[in-house]
Amino acid sequence: MARYAPEHKDATRRRMIETSGVRFKRDGFDGAGISALVADAGLTNGAFYGHFASKDDLIATVVSEQLAVQVARVDALPPGLASVETFVREYLSPGHRDDPGNGCPSAALLDEITRQDHSTRQAYTDGARALIDAIARHLAVGDSGGARDRAIGLFTLLVSSLQLARAVTDPELSDQILTSAYQNAMRIADNSTPSPS
Repeated sequence: MARYAPEHKDATRRRMIETSGVRFKRDGFDGAGISALVADAGLTNGAFYGHFASKDDLIATVVSEQLAVQVARVDALPPGLASVETFVREYLSPGHRDDPGNGCPSAALLDEITRQDHSTRQAYTDGARALIDAIARHLAVGDSGGARDRAIGLFTLLVSSLQLARAVTDPELSDQILTSAYQNAMRIADNSTPSPS
């Protein structure tokens, strides 16, 4: 019986995490059982348990990995407000709105994460904290005043606005939500912009 190299096992696990992430963000955690998730990855049911103890284990891993990818993208941007603007513009784009399977795990799954077990919620907490810290590092360049609080406000605004833009059936209203959210996000990001009275 042939044994697979460690690289093969790692690649198989990675493929399962990536395809499950797309499926979860598109259909929700309950939208597919293990059979469908392994089929998406081109595997068999038996292969699943060589990588994960349970579906809950896979969910926690996917949540952690998805947020880690988001943090890495923000960290890879050059320091400063211009990078925050790039991140905000891409996040609130019609393309991101229309493709939840390849987008932000928070906007796609936040309501479901709150009902998951402790390990998934802890994975989300750790990932959300890391993403907030990554955004805050950009906001603190040249102005450290309240960068972390502003990062929390910005993250909250982005996630909830994208959820709302996806939920409404009126395309014009959905576009207006994205546009308005962009303007408000940049007010939060740019600490030098006076608040509207």
